[in-house]
Amino acid sequence: MSLKTLTGILLVAALASCKKDKETNVSAETETVANSISTTGATRAQLTMDSLFLYAKEVYLWNDVLPTYNVFNPRNYTTYGNGLTAFEKELFDITQYKKNSSTGKPYEYYAADPTYPKYSYIEESETSGTTAYRPNALQTVSLEGVGYDFGLALSSVTATDIRIRYVNPNSPADKAGLTRGDRIVSINNRTSRADSQTEVNFINNALESSSIIVKIEKTTGATVTHTLNKINYTTSPVMKTSVIENGAKKIGYIVFARFSNLSNAQTGLDNAFKTFATAGVTDLVVDLRYNGGGYVTTAEYLANLIAPASTSGKVMYTEYYNAIMQADKATILKNQPIYDSSNKLISYSSGVNGKFATYADVDYSVSGNTYKFSKKGALENLGTVCFIVSGSTASASELTLNALKPYMKVKLVGSTTYGKPVGFFGINIDGYTVYMSNFQSKNASGEGDYFNGLSVDISATDDVTRDFGDIREVCLSKAIAYITSGTTLTANTKMTLKNGATVSSSEVTTQTLDNQSDFKGMVETRYKLKN
Repeated sequence: MSLKTLTGILLVAALASCKKDKETNVSAETETVANSISTTGATRAQLTMDSLFLYAKEVYLWNDVLPTYNVFNPRNYTTYGNGLTAFEKELFDITQYKKNSSTGKPYEYYAADPTYPKYSYIEESETSGTTAYRPNALQTVSLEGVGYDFGLALSSVTATDIRIRYVNPNSPADKAGLTRGDRIVSINNRTSRADSQTEVNFINNALESSSIIVKIEKTTGATVTHTLNKINYTTSPVMKTSVIENGAKKIGYIVFARFSNLSNAQTGLDNAFKTFATAGVTDLVVDLRYNGGGYVTTAEYLANLIAPASTSGKVMYTEYYNAIMQADKATILKNQPIYDSSNKLISYSSGVNGKFATYADVDYSVSGNTYKFSKKGALENLGTVCFIVSGSTASASELTLNALKPYMKVKLVGSTTYGKPVGFFGINIDGYTVYMSNFQSKNASGEGDYFNGLSVDISATDDVTRDFGDIREVCLSKAIAYITSGTTLTANTKMTLKNGATVSSSEVTTQTLDNQSDFKGMVETRYKLKN
């Protein structure tokens, strides 16, 4: 059993053995529990339940409304079992105390699935670092850029018109030449329909299999059939780039799928923005419509590629932790050692000789978590930056565009974003890793309360009948129209369905068919150790 797995198993027992000491700055609740709770006869699951609650009392963003240990009674969750289901239920209840005054519902109320928190989640440690966000969901590509699937996602335009929503670069679907906008005629020789749950289930079962036969009608009208085999592959989050010339405007276009770790994302981003700078791009369209977030460091890198050099040294955004963490009193975090990217313990050079750093050694003050611009790349003098967004645009994506708003002309095209201005770092408890909301981000203007999502400036339908970069695609066409004329496009927003009929995009409701549950989060992996 690894040290990470052991972390937190006997946390409560360790706390109970501590003596009261005003110098330790232990929070009042943790100190009370440490001196009163009985660990005699407690099961491993009960100790884990205790630990989950005690961590929340000190590091959860909205810990100010959580009840006492005795009132919450974490060990009561053994009624839900002794594993992940019980811990998920406990975490869910923890997240439902703090209400958003603008809605009257908890900040972590998730309308799409009210049985799970909107932001926080827990997973078995061996799956940590993957795209896990909803249990038992079909996963796509991890934040390390690794996929194990066919590499395509599907949406229906009508009950009989099913399209490829996107294709991951270097995936089996990509190597077969499939693209966004292609129509699915049949899967495993069964005509593709989405007019009943039975048909949708058939599609999802097929996507979860190891091999499928797909008959495709290309956007050119040609029909092809491919056998796709599920494999491991590495993909880039940069799905598409192009330079679009329209009169005096040269518009750079980039589709960015996820904020994977910088080692996976940087080459694609650098190449794209080098091309934009060389071409003399005057304006930019950044397509984040399916980007659920990821690593904050990568979001910061993209923002620095877009921002002008004049922003260097100016505030990009600030992360705000709860009062206990800001006051350096979250001593429970001494049970959380910090590991580097090679899974090795970090030595705390400024502390006691030989001491390894823990998350209790990190500076959680406002000043210590204010990040500033540092210009990257050669792209300068951008006029307008349009972000294409949707309800799948979340967290690190929202952070990026929000951070640029005080300094640039930023416009949002599409539909209201997911609404996740909070982030986290992983907390290891027994064999689980907990990602509970730890901090809220705000830009230089103090804007960051978009819990209900960021509203768009230009409403547009996600046109899955056309490939990324097609200037007739509804979202892109509206972005181009605004950049070139400063007005909202009302014409030329047509979608062509399988029978050749042309309809107004406003008449079409696109529905996601697959079970894919992409990561939605803002992961902080940096740390500034206290002196």
